[in-house]
Amino acid sequence: MSPAPSRKHQKVSMTITREFSSFLKGKRCEVYAAPFDVRMSGQKDERQIITVLQPDVCVICDPSKLDDRGCLGAPDIVVEILSPGNNQKELQNKYDVYEEAGVKEYWIIHPDERTFLRYILSTENKFIGERLLTIGDFVQTPVLSGFELNLTEVFEGLD
Repeated sequence: MSPAPSRKHQKVSMTITREFSSFLKGKRCEVYAAPFDVRMSGQKDERQIITVLQPDVCVICDPSKLDDRGCLGAPDIVVEILSPGNNQKELQNKYDVYEEAGVKEYWIIHPDERTFLRYILSTENKFIGERLLTIGDFVQTPVLSGFELNLTEVFEGLD
C-alpha cells in the first residue's frame, strides 16, 4: 500500500478544493478531489479506455462526462500537487496524458518550494507553460471567469 500524501500536500489540496467549491456553488462546473477516477479515452476510438488517473483536484464543466464511476474524458482543469518521490510521474508521464487528452489547463503545485506552474492547451493541442508563480501572486483562469486563487493563502501555514 502506498503511503498517504504528506500533510503539506493535503493542506494544499483542501485549500484549492475549498476555493473551487465555494466559487462553483450553483454553477455548471463541478470540482472533485482524489480519489476520483478520470478515465481517458483514445483519440481514435472514444469508447476505448486507455488510461485511468486520479488527479489531486479536477474541475469538470461538461456534465455529460460525469457518471457513477467518475469522469470519462478530459477535465477542464487538472491540479497535481508534488510530493517527494512523485515528481517524475507528475512532470513527465501525466503531462503527456493530459496534453493528449485535451485538458484545457494543467496546474502543478510544489508545496515545499511554494510554486505554482500552469500549462494551458493551445489551439494546436499542445501545452504552453506560463511563468512560475509563488506567494503574492493570484491565479485567474478563462475556464472559470471571475475565479481568483490567492497563492499566499494556498501556501499559508505550510511551515
